[in-house]
Amino acid sequence: MEFAPVPYDHPDSTKLIVEVQREYVVRYGYEDVTPVDPDDFAPPRGRFFVGYLDGTPVACGGWRCQDGPEPEYTPGDAEIKRMYVAESVRGNGYSRALLEVIEQSARDTGRKRMILETGTEQPEAMSLYESSGYHAIPRFGVYREDPASRCYAKALPQSA
Repeated sequence: MEFAPVPYDHPDSTKLIVEVQREYVVRYGYEDVTPVDPDDFAPPRGRFFVGYLDGTPVACGGWRCQDGPEPEYTPGDAEIKRMYVAESVRGNGYSRALLEVIEQSARDTGRKRMILETGTEQPEAMSLYESSGYHAIPRFGVYREDPASRCYAKALPQSA
């Protein structure tokens, strides 16, 4: 898998974002309604990646700065959004590889902590994050009151 930084509204990104939204409808009955602006993922305040297998886009995900004003955000936070791997290629470690690319990109810009929101209908996502050093934090954002929401954080130590 090759990961390339692309705009959030690039056609390959858009194709995969439509797929992940369909997945949310299957699992939860509705799309993710978190407000997202493509400019949120433009450097230096964010980054979006597409993973390609033999030139075909099969994975995506990115991060955006979250320095406030929510009380749950702290200066230096980066929030993961739209992380997705196509069903046809799951189980090959691509989500873990994509997560590492996203984390390193955020770390390279000086972000101090990665945060994210997922849900109980995505047990494989929760397992990935927990096994990658993420710990549970209070729910935040538009799903703050949703009992199916799960939020996580991980410190992003800077390299020496």
